[in-house]
Amino acid sequence: MSDIVNGAVEALNAKLGGQGFDGTAKFVIDGEGSIILDASGARAGDDAADVTLTASAETFQAIFEGDENPTTAFMTGKLTIDGDMGAAMKLAGTLA
Repeated sequence: MSDIVNGAVEALNAKLGGQGFDGTAKFVIDGEGSIILDASGARAGDDAADVTLTASAETFQAIFEGDENPTTAFMTGKLTIDGDMGAAMKLAGTLA
């Protein structure tokens, strides 16, 4: 598992403040690996999910740090979303 994935897992869990996510989401970090977010929190993994978000490490880092709005990243093509758009919108609210 890459240092970038490990750092992203830590950042997501810190952002969630010990809470999980109602549903399942997968973050695919181009060239690094993927993260699963569910009721237990964030962990490295490649399980099936309700929604899959794919972006570069830089884009995810900016989203997790609050420097990039997930909706803006999607609208500008930096972030692709596959699956349940309702789950993606709920996730955007969780990460904001």
